[in-house]
Amino acid sequence: MRPSLAMLVLPLVLAAGCASTHGLRPEGRLRDPDSLAARSSLGQVEVSAAAWPRRDWWRSLGDPQLDALIAEALAGNPGLEAADARSRQALARVGVADADRQPTIGASASSSGLRIPETVIEPPTGGHYSALNSLSLSFSYGFDLWGGKRAAWEAAVDEAHAAEIDAQAARLTLSANVARSYIELAHAFERADIADHERERARHSLELTRQRVDAGIDSALQLRQAEAAVPAAEQQWLAATAKIDDERITLAALLGAGPDRGLAITRPQRLAPAALQLPATLPAELLGRRPDLVAARWRVEAADHAIASARAAFYPNIDLSAAVGLAALGGDGLFSAQGRYYQFAPAISLPIFDGGRLRANLAGSDAQYDLAVAQYNQNLVDALRDVAARITALRSLVPQIEAARQAARTAADAHRLAEERYRNGIGSYLDVLVVQQQLLVAEQRVADLETQRIDGSIALVQALGGGFEADAAPPADADAHS
Repeated sequence: MRPSLAMLVLPLVLAAGCASTHGLRPEGRLRDPDSLAARSSLGQVEVSAAAWPRRDWWRSLGDPQLDALIAEALAGNPGLEAADARSRQALARVGVADADRQPTIGASASSSGLRIPETVIEPPTGGHYSALNSLSLSFSYGFDLWGGKRAAWEAAVDEAHAAEIDAQAARLTLSANVARSYIELAHAFERADIADHERERARHSLELTRQRVDAGIDSALQLRQAEAAVPAAEQQWLAATAKIDDERITLAALLGAGPDRGLAITRPQRLAPAALQLPATLPAELLGRRPDLVAARWRVEAADHAIASARAAFYPNIDLSAAVGLAALGGDGLFSAQGRYYQFAPAISLPIFDGGRLRANLAGSDAQYDLAVAQYNQNLVDALRDVAARITALRSLVPQIEAARQAARTAADAHRLAEERYRNGIGSYLDVLVVQQQLLVAEQRVADLETQRIDGSIALVQALGGGFEADAAPPADADAHS
């Protein structure tokens, strides 16, 4: 009668022991990149199957000094060491999670003694020192009946994938930052050249004005105006040269070196922007080319496995422990057959009441999944926006640069005519001053726009992933909750 009653009661106990997961479910849904309309925004750009950036994309710029600087930065920037350390931390957590799935075996030896006073217990027990010596070998193993430990390990593996990709992304970002800072250095040199030309024009105008004053054509007012233009031009040139020093210091910091390293960086070559092209498989392949998207996808996977681990905790589990050893009072008989002992202790755990801890833990895991999905979806939107914005900007810069060059040519012709008229006593110094300022602004505008175009082409390389190619990608059907 008793065995049959136990068989009836046991299922009820097991059912009661399983805390309820009712109503707990993540709500996040991964967005399909094809659902984000981008055809019209990107349709006017030439497509090419080979338009994805190469991993060493900066070599196409054709500047050996830039190649060497990026190689130096990749070898010496401390930020990369931090990214690598975070990746190693994630791998260590994988090891910890895997160890939780394995049995543990341990050995121990102990000796404890006690002398009981005769005032407590009479002899022969009292007044005598006794020692308990023991040697033991223990074993324990927690079964993973519902896959919770495996899911926790898989979540750690997914996080390690994400951390590894973050480390690769840090290298791609550093390469782009060095290249963009190098372009700014080239721009600073060009601005310094323009300022130097303005100095020469100011000095030349001052010389002409002195000749006209000596000839009685101009007054002291025009002379003072011409004299004031020289130190103003000098100030602009000094500011431009200071910008060169500043950009060299910035580059040195990116290399992980001191400011003196920047002094050895020579003037960059004139760099040409790459042809404006887009990959034929955009946006579908962008998912595997952008490190931020791939890392975010792995984190969605990790959150999904964390939910599975949290759900497994609602169900009963079996733990097994055992021990064998030797024990004896005093030193005699420790290794005798009479000193042997063993222990075998299987146990079943039933979560009956925990104050809502399991449900709160699962709710937190669901929320973490929703957060990971939201971050992935936002990264996807930002990635397409980034590509479209770079394309729009580069496409707009082409006519802007042509217009600015035409304006600069016209301003140069006007300055030459104004100066000839002034030299011949027909025009005024005010005419020269006005067109001289127009020429300066036009030349600076051309330099700024050309720099923006080269910088924009590098930004487009970044937007397209910077040459990143994932060694492993999350499963395509990883969204188990969609």
